[in-house]
Amino acid sequence: MTLVSRSRITAIGTYVPERILTNEDLEKMVETSDEWIVQRTGIQERHITSDDEFTSHLCIRAIEKLRDTYNKSLEDVDLILTATTTPDYSFPSVACQIQGHFGIASTGAVDLNATCAGFSYALHLANGLITSGLHRKILVVAGETMTKITDYSDRSTCILFGDGAGAVLVERDDTEAGGFEATVMGTQGTGGISVYRSGLSSSMNGIPLEGSGKIVQNGREVFKWAVRTVSAGIEQLLRQAGVDREQIDWFIPHSANLRMIESICEKANIPLGKTLQSVQLMGNTSSASIPLALQAGVDSGQLKTGDRLLIYGFGSGLTHAGLIVRWGVPAI
Repeated sequence: MTLVSRSRITAIGTYVPERILTNEDLEKMVETSDEWIVQRTGIQERHITSDDEFTSHLCIRAIEKLRDTYNKSLEDVDLILTATTTPDYSFPSVACQIQGHFGIASTGAVDLNATCAGFSYALHLANGLITSGLHRKILVVAGETMTKITDYSDRSTCILFGDGAGAVLVERDDTEAGGFEATVMGTQGTGGISVYRSGLSSSMNGIPLEGSGKIVQNGREVFKWAVRTVSAGIEQLLRQAGVDREQIDWFIPHSANLRMIESICEKANIPLGKTLQSVQLMGNTSSASIPLALQAGVDSGQLKTGDRLLIYGFGSGLTHAGLIVRWGVPAI
């Protein structure tokens, strides 16, 4: 059933750290090569934080870019939803740090951890809360410092990850049907052992964990799950919205790995040329990868107001969420 939405994305801003880690840099750190990395992932370089730069700093810079680019006031934001799996602290939340920095007088603030699907989940929640009438203006932020939890002695994972942040405003729109046309989400919790970061517990379902607080991933299993799950979710979204593939202007999946994106496009019968991604120059930035890809589309002039987007996040959990959205951000 098509959703009756009363919300619209009205502004975007992103930020990545200045420092760049190239494939050539990684060749000096582990046994790898630029050719090997590009062939398997498509990644050429990634941005990484300095020792004293954390997720809240990236998120704040992205929000400042949003505010200044689109001349948006933040004073009447009534909820801050921050998607992150790498907060500065266990608590206070990144969302609370954002509220404190901008001095927003009356707003809720909460972090959401759905890993690489976090931005999609946060958009889904923002639309639901605004459409229900509970909120009118929600700041959706996704920020990650994945390189701080990356094991740089593990050549299979250290080549993947980068840092970055993106923010969008989701606002009430009573003038016409809103910008959200369909949504789908799901979870396969039994697959959590395939990609995790160890924490307070040293085992999962009786299986000892590795990594000492760093990312551990079974890339082959995650790859197979993502291609199968996302392609099936795309079919559900198209049926729910009552649209054909040809009516989708842009596909924006989580930028985990260019080869994974290619496989998803092939299985879902979506042209790679209609796909926006951020993985080649920014690596896998987890929840931030989709807003970074959207920003790239804006900057290149490819993404236009009114375009119909199919957004799909997927990651550890295992969890996934997809949406069909009308792009409501005005051209600048």
